[in-house]
Parts: sequence; C-alpha cells; structure tokens
Amino acid sequence: MLDIANNLALIQQRIARAAENAQRNPASITLLAVSKTKPIEMIEAAYAAGQRSFGENYLQDALPKIEALAELDIEWHYIGRIQSNKTRPIAEHFAWVHAIDSIKHAQRLNDQRPNGLPALNCCIQLNLSGEDSKGGIQPDALIETAAAFNELPHCRLRGLMTMPDPDSSAEQQQSVFHQLANCLDELKQQGFDVDTLSMGMSGDLELAIAEGSTMVRIGTDIFGARSYP
Repeated sequence: MLDIANNLALIQQRIARAAENAQRNPASITLLAVSKTKPIEMIEAAYAAGQRSFGENYLQDALPKIEALAELDIEWHYIGRIQSNKTRPIAEHFAWVHAIDSIKHAQRLNDQRPNGLPALNCCIQLNLSGEDSKGGIQPDALIETAAAFNELPHCRLRGLMTMPDPDSSAEQQQSVFHQLANCLDELKQQGFDVDTLSMGMSGDLELAIAEGSTMVRIGTDIFGARSYP
C-alpha cells in the first residue's frame, strides 16, 4: 500500500514552495485529491491524513464510494466530462462541478439540484489548447455562458477550469494557465463574483500556481498511477 499520508505531505510541501516562489499565501490554494478509479481504502487513508476534498471522473465508480463514505465530511467534486443523461446524479451527489462546457448542461444541473442542498459550485471549462479531444468552450463564448448562471438559482458560478496538453512544453502549458487567469480577470471586470481557477495537476502544479491557480487537481502523486474502472 502506498504511503498516502506521506504523499499528501509531499504535495503540500510542493504547493507551499510554489506559493512562496509566486509570493502567494499557500492557504489560498486548495488541494483536490483526484481519487478516480481508486478504492475506498485509499480515500479513507487520505481522509485520515486530513484530506477533505476529492475529485471523481466516472459516475459508475464514484457513486458507490460516495454512498459508502456518506458519514464522512467529504466535499465531492465531479471533474469528468458531463453527459446530458447523467446530470441528475451529479446534481444530487456532488458539491462542485468543474467541467461545464455548455449552457444546456448548467441548466439541467440547476433543474435537478435537490432543494435541500446548497447551490452547486460550478466552473466553466475553457479549451485553450485547441485539442479536439478536450472538452470546454471557446473563450469568445465565455461571457454568454457565464451570464446564463444569473438565471440559475441552484448553481453558483465559482470560476474557470482548464487542462493544457500534457505533451506540450512547459512554456505552452504556462501560457494556457496565463490565458485562463486573464479570462477570470475579464469575468471579474464584467461584474461576475468569481474566485476559482481550477488548474494544475501532478506534473504542472508549480506552473499553475505561478499563474494564480486556487485549486490543483492531484491524482497520480497521491494515489499512484492511474487505473481504470
């Protein structure tokens, strides 16, 4: 079994160093542990080490975990691509959604969010690297998409999310992060109450933090190499 507590400590150290280099407060950066495809025992180990925010990509894998760990004060984040026929369980079981790439999906999540739950925290995904395989809206559709949240009482727009091409150079990755930060600034200038930049993973978290990331999504460096459901 991996030493998950030690892995979490090492990641927190990397976050702290990156924040210091960027003259930022490490407390302004949330660590999201990406537990997709990982067993409940690993999540429990991370929880025991103090981790509270966990990200999942696959509903069929996530829902049994959420049910089994319902008594723990875990904040669940859905970070996978959204399918219209699966918005209801996302709306019912998650606190955050990171990859909204259409107004239609936002409307469905809003309509299906149970009345007894707080508003669903939402990030719009932008496709800034030009990869056809990646989800996300184009920057020129951002303001229109963000404005649609004003009509959605059960969803709260928190910010933006992106994923650069992992095979691109460090300079290209940092350029994508810089563009996303500029897009968040544009939203703020337009009067939107947004505060979240969901960007940075195991291999590029330092670059993301240098450009203003407030939430890094770390899987491999906590839980080991990716497996599949």
